Amino acid sequence: MFKKNVGIIFIVFLLFMAPAFSLELDTSVDEEIRKNYNPSKLELESLPPLPSIKPNQPVSKPPLEPIEIPESKPIGKLPPLTPADKKPVVTKVDKSTAIRIKKGTKFTVKSSQAVSDATRVGTRLSFVSQNSVTQRYVTIPQGTVFKGEVYDSHLPQFSGNGGLIVLGIDSMVFRGSTVGIEAKITKANHKKIFFNNIKGKRQYWKGTVNSLKPGTKFYKKMMRTTSKLANGTFTVILTPFTVVAGVAVYAVNFVGSPLFGLFSKGGRISIPAGSEFEIKLLEDVYLY
Repeated sequence: MFKKNVGIIFIVFLLFMAPAFSLELDTSVDEEIRKNYNPSKLELESLPPLPSIKPNQPVSKPPLEPIEIPESKPIGKLPPLTPADKKPVVTKVDKSTAIRIKKGTKFTVKSSQAVSDATRVGTRLSFVSQNSVTQRYVTIPQGTVFKGEVYDSHLPQFSGNGGLIVLGIDSMVFRGSTVGIEAKITKANHKKIFFNNIKGKRQYWKGTVNSLKPGTKFYKKMMRTTSKLANGTFTVILTPFTVVAGVAVYAVNFVGSPLFGLFSKGGRISIPAGSEFEIKLLEDVYLY
């Protein structure tokens, strides 16, 4: 009962004290400002006007300016070919009115430049005919110039493989005009050439035999030493060792000689200027 009375007294106390905690707002200042200034006018003067856009009106965009791309310049050019490296300009011939030189025709020529297995591929060469060749209605005179090219070449290689030169004849000069031909070399320095390949001497077996020389030399040395030891009273007991050493080294050398021969190189090939060649046409040639 006592707690109930205390609660009622506390509530009554709060009701009497509520007016003391209330705030009294003075709106007279706002009224004074509104009399002297127009707030709506101030807002319109201080802010820029908004653009008037009609509904569904497309927005125009400024046209794009074309972009100019500078022309690309080449980084570098290959050096021009020298006259000796250029292929001749071949004169076209009308076969219906031309004179035909049959394929298989041979010409004996001499080289104007030296050539070897170290000559660069693509090197141009010239040859001069040593005698005239007569065909029906035409004669190819002595002194006619034939031109060709080194198609392939390499130095001597292991396993006794010799050097290589592959020549091809692709044109001849007839009455001031360069005529295209297709021909191969059949002889070089009076030696027959097969498949147009001028080969250096293959020396595998020679390399195999040469590889036996160290073993043979050591064996002979041991035999001489054995003879000297056999003449002595006390050194004779050492003779079996020298004999066994000599035989063992020679046997190893003999068995391994085919393998050692693989590391030998073949012969070089070099043909000086003025050497004689034989050229054989592989296709018909047409001349005016």
